[in-house]
Amino acid sequence: MSYSGIVTAATDTPQPIAPSAQLVVATVVGIAVIVLLITVLKLHPFLSLTIGSLVVALVAGENLADAIESFTTGFGDTAAGVGTLIALGAMFGKLLADSGGADEIVDTIVGRSSGRSLPWAMALVGALIGLPMFFEIGLVLLMPVILLVARRSGQSVIRIGIPTLAGLSVMHGLVPPHPGPLVAIDALNADLGVTLGLGVLIAIPTAIIAGPVFGKIAARWVDVPAPHLFDRPEEQQRPDRPSFPVTLATVLLPVVLMLAKALADILVDDETQPTRQVVDIVGTPLIALLIAVLVALLTLGRGAKMTRAEVAKSVESGLPPIAGILLIVAAGGGFKQTLVDTGVGTVVADWVASSGMSILLLAWLVAVVIRLATGSATVATVTTAGILAGPLVSQLSTGETSLLVLAIGSGSLFFSHVNDAGFWLVKEYFGLTVGQNIKTWSLMETVISVSGLVFVLLLSLVI
Repeated sequence: MSYSGIVTAATDTPQPIAPSAQLVVATVVGIAVIVLLITVLKLHPFLSLTIGSLVVALVAGENLADAIESFTTGFGDTAAGVGTLIALGAMFGKLLADSGGADEIVDTIVGRSSGRSLPWAMALVGALIGLPMFFEIGLVLLMPVILLVARRSGQSVIRIGIPTLAGLSVMHGLVPPHPGPLVAIDALNADLGVTLGLGVLIAIPTAIIAGPVFGKIAARWVDVPAPHLFDRPEEQQRPDRPSFPVTLATVLLPVVLMLAKALADILVDDETQPTRQVVDIVGTPLIALLIAVLVALLTLGRGAKMTRAEVAKSVESGLPPIAGILLIVAAGGGFKQTLVDTGVGTVVADWVASSGMSILLLAWLVAVVIRLATGSATVATVTTAGILAGPLVSQLSTGETSLLVLAIGSGSLFFSHVNDAGFWLVKEYFGLTVGQNIKTWSLMETVISVSGLVFVLLLSLVI
């Protein structure tokens, strides 16, 4: 099915509870409140999204009791559907780090690379580490690796660091089970397996352009040596680590299971066929990630000769750091449901249908604006998905809906700057000035965003 880029509103969706102008004002005011609370008052995004949801409902003229019900329904549904996946992903990522599996992947790839191919290898390292890990965790984990590799190779920290961070960031914005893509998939009722497959397909060329290619250019603009922060790493590596093939297979296991389900859904028409039924079950995101965690307990935990107590502590310690993320994601679901129930989605759908604007371009632009305002890729994703949920996607095919998720993800990464925690982490670790960080890290994020949109639009021509 070719993609026309134009949709019409469906008839079985929530009808507007107020005039169109009032709903548009309510949405704009609600988003503005969220942005101001996060950026000016430095309020936690969870509180900001909660307050913003109530503001939207009040300005739209919705009954307060109905507004609370909308928010709590969206909050609960999102926490149930996405929260478990985020929790399992956090457990897996922590075990990967504590077992030394992440170090094994890094050391193996870097050890087999020449100086010329090192930036390409580091992009692969960033992508592999970023696949199961949250961005902030992966960023902190990879910083010692980036700086030590740059010093040992004698190359600029930008030449080594930008490709690594590009691989990490691309996975964060485009590939589930990261929070942003998961929330958009849930809000837009996209197929996770199809989105995962298309996300990887787009992530590969995007990471190449924003990583090794742009990194070579950025290193000419900003040529700085790696700081001495990790010449003597404080944390000691485990004496025993799982092997590279075992670690890689464990990391890729949930991806393979989910992709297998997507392929089975496409290639096998008979839903009663035993193999199809088995693949459908094990490829369900919850089951795939649960299997991955259970397998990791053996392949990573026991493979590193960790005791049962050490394995249990590692898995348990992966949860506290993501408590804030879970609340933000769930509150984003509440905000989304408030927008849906007020009928603003129908208004936006009618406007897009009459304007002829591509829904993919619209999704990207909205995510870009919110990203620039809040500095949070996750907030940009959940807010944009909420605005577009409902009638805008009711007539899209499975593949088109997945491309919409990826357009939102691409927009959510646009131009990281001073209101983004990642901006300051990179600046301090690399020892850069604000200007140097903008010319490297910020532009790298922009290249990812624009490249991702371009590849989404190209795929839309054949999907």
